[in-house]
Amino acid sequence: MRVLLHYDADHGAIAEREPGLDIVGCPEEDDDRFHALLPETEVLWHVLRPLTAEDMDRAPRLRLIQKLGTGVNTIDLDAAAARGIAVANMPGTNAQAVAETSLLLTLATLRRVVAFDARTRAGEGWPAPRSLTGGEVAGRTVGLLGGGQIAMLLKGMLEAIGATVRYTSRTPRPGDPAWRPLEELLRSSDILSVHVPLTDETHHLLDRERLALLPEGAVVVNTARGAVIDESALVEALRSGHLAGAGLDVFEKEPVGAGNPLFGMENVVVMPHVAWLTHETWARYFEVAAENCRRLAAGEELLHRVR
Repeated sequence: MRVLLHYDADHGAIAEREPGLDIVGCPEEDDDRFHALLPETEVLWHVLRPLTAEDMDRAPRLRLIQKLGTGVNTIDLDAAAARGIAVANMPGTNAQAVAETSLLLTLATLRRVVAFDARTRAGEGWPAPRSLTGGEVAGRTVGLLGGGQIAMLLKGMLEAIGATVRYTSRTPRPGDPAWRPLEELLRSSDILSVHVPLTDETHHLLDRERLALLPEGAVVVNTARGAVIDESALVEALRSGHLAGAGLDVFEKEPVGAGNPLFGMENVVVMPHVAWLTHETWARYFEVAAENCRRLAAGEELLHRVR
């Protein structure tokens, strides 16, 4: 079975362990190679580069688009359905890595790691100016936008170091004392961490009006999807001083360009949508992806089929 891994990753171990899979790799930025490989591809292991109807038309043998991760907003699901191509994801496989990265970005933003890193490299390590005095997670209220596996893992981590954690979710959970309606959560959150998928309902969920509900000096962290936050409104809130900082792994337009105004802000910590990127996550990804290839060949029900 010809499998195309659409990412620059080492797949040697899984190829050796699964001799029935003919795995070829292609970096996401190499469209020429991608297009050349599509005609023979039966299963596409997809990460982030948007997958369009035109791409699918180049792949007449394609039977399965396997998302390596959870969010399928980068796949044209209607086009896949129209062509009889199955789509599956793998919820939970990157939860530990993303939860840890959310904590990392929270701490890095509070402790002004970017500014201190730059000063230290420039030989200006200390004394530090008052403006770089950081804060601690302990004693703060952290609001989690979302109540799924990543959010609950992060909740345990934050509580272990002394934070008060509240969360909201689309479905009310009145029996849980930590659950709050969205606007109440925002008003009480010193730190807000985003953990919801990007849908029509969540697009710009955090707009100018909702960001204004956060307390003065709050911090926003996003490891979910960039467009959940109105990025221009976030820039305004940071420039005005209403928000003290932001830790961002995702952006409205990806890959994010060098001219993004957030990059000129010393109180913003950024990563290029790699919260999931660990050796352990890759191992879990490949395990599920290989199992779904086996199931596809055997005519069995796929794990976590989306369409």
